[in-house]
Amino acid sequence: MRYDVRKVAIVGGGPAGIATAKHLLAERQFEVIDIFEQQANTGGVWNYSTYAPSEELSIPQTDPHQPLEKPRWRRSISTDASLSKPDFATPMYESLISNIPQFLMEHPDDDSLENQPLFAGRESVLQYLNRYANDVTYLIKFQTQVYDVRKDKDGDCDRWLVCTKDLISNKASEKLYDAVVVASGHHSVPVLPDIPGIRAWNMEYPGIITHSKYYRKPEGFKDKKAVVVGNSASGFDIATQISTVSKHPILNSERSKQPEFQRSESWKKEMPEIAEFISPSQGHRALRFADGQIVSDVDAIVFCTGYYYSFPFLSSLRPSLVVSGERVENVYQHIFYTDDPSIAFVGLPFKVIPFRTWEGQAAIVARVWSGRLELPPKQEMRRWESDRIADRGAERKFHELGKLEDFRYHNDLVDWALQATARVGDKIPRKWSERDAWVRKNIPAIKQAFTDRGDARHAVRSVEELGFEYPGQGVTKAF
Repeated sequence: MRYDVRKVAIVGGGPAGIATAKHLLAERQFEVIDIFEQQANTGGVWNYSTYAPSEELSIPQTDPHQPLEKPRWRRSISTDASLSKPDFATPMYESLISNIPQFLMEHPDDDSLENQPLFAGRESVLQYLNRYANDVTYLIKFQTQVYDVRKDKDGDCDRWLVCTKDLISNKASEKLYDAVVVASGHHSVPVLPDIPGIRAWNMEYPGIITHSKYYRKPEGFKDKKAVVVGNSASGFDIATQISTVSKHPILNSERSKQPEFQRSESWKKEMPEIAEFISPSQGHRALRFADGQIVSDVDAIVFCTGYYYSFPFLSSLRPSLVVSGERVENVYQHIFYTDDPSIAFVGLPFKVIPFRTWEGQAAIVARVWSGRLELPPKQEMRRWESDRIADRGAERKFHELGKLEDFRYHNDLVDWALQATARVGDKIPRKWSERDAWVRKNIPAIKQAFTDRGDARHAVRSVEELGFEYPGQGVTKAF
């Protein structure tokens, strides 16, 4: 199955959208490449916003089919109202430090992030991403929200009608494209489970329950008895920050163990799942855990329970892409919409080293749509999805690529991309090396050694400075 695409729309001007645009440009075949970004600048989820409208959070939140996000309007210093900018809530919090060494985060053609500490702060990563986007910003229509993408007749051809709204002027526009890349991320609709009693409890004690998307800094937890639900990287990091001001111990409720974040901390008490929010008539701000323990007088609960996949602008597609919200359905290799591969996704997998993974996906999209690579028949693409479900299940783990699976996935994408006939000026993603894989496997220990340096950690630029020496080939057999 080969394509001859000329006009491409990219939904999202964050890291995935920028990587995609660069690979499309490198093909020198596409007549139109338009990027639509609802924020006022590039950087995507790495943009920090003080806007944290937790009052808009549905408790519980179990439905991925939510409307498009609405911005808050942020005034510029100027008195000119026309200079106001739309401000969207992101999961970025004030003192976030990356949990990935900076040299693993870099794009292959820009190693400037290595000038930053080994685990870079959010500001440094955002600056890096903005610099990387500089040469494609002319393609971006900022402050523009895509509200619908649907098939439309253009003569004898069916093409994609992309409907957008300029958030400043409120003017709606439509334009036809041969293909559409969805690179808008999946951190919009929080998951907040329907635990028995949670509705009544929240009505009685409003403002206590929130989600990590709306966490910004620890000061609001001063002297509070806090519960953090979830033990992924964000759960551990947020609990660590809150512990600097809250009562001890913080109760860390977890459904399953995450060995990389299972460190014994004096300020933390590990707890099982919350089984019930106890009725206010039977206890004061009380929770019952799965092992029967009851804890009262809880002051704050932060759910670090992830996000649904949600693409309201693609609601007309049949078969549907989103049903439960736990994964995107009817996709091949986490990229192509099986029923019509002129829709592609860059950025669906999680538990990955993101920027390089997006590079690999973008390289495939560009080469397939330029006609340099061929997709297998639909039956084979559907078989890939069926095999993935048989191996990982039909829900959340479908797009999870942890434990070096993302490295193998990326390297397979690079091998696939290299099957295209070579051209002068080809943009080739860089493969992961065995040393990269060794570092990846040791990130928890490396991050702990980095943190243990205290203020001196800001001068650390390499794993070797922390005493980690790569022992040589063959140490990452799983890779």
